[in-house]
Amino acid sequence: MSSSNRETVERYLDGFRRTDHAQILACLTDDITWTVFGAFRLEGKAAYDAAIEGPGFAGDPDLQVVRMVAEGDTVMAELVGLVPQQDGSVQRLSMAEVFVLREGLICERRAWVIPLHEDEVR
Repeated sequence: MSSSNRETVERYLDGFRRTDHAQILACLTDDITWTVFGAFRLEGKAAYDAAIEGPGFAGDPDLQVVRMVAEGDTVMAELVGLVPQQDGSVQRLSMAEVFVLREGLICERRAWVIPLHEDEVR
């Protein structure tokens, strides 16, 4: 089960890298819950679809998996990313993500997203 769940998360991330709404949504349950701590919590595919491009984002993000661990119905990933912004700048991010899956689809995503302004830790 864990390798199949990991494959679902990898397919989801691939869709996110290309801002492919159909691919992203195909990896989610209808009752998906997405929490970005310190920012928002939303429920359902329609709300998720509307939030795929974050405020100020302009273009496909460059997301790199630092490490990924799968156990049972949970996949945890550490990511770094570069996200083009509408003002022409690029936002660097460090992220920790917890994906909970049910019957092969992501039913909960919990994220900690840290903007990096100076270097790889600040």
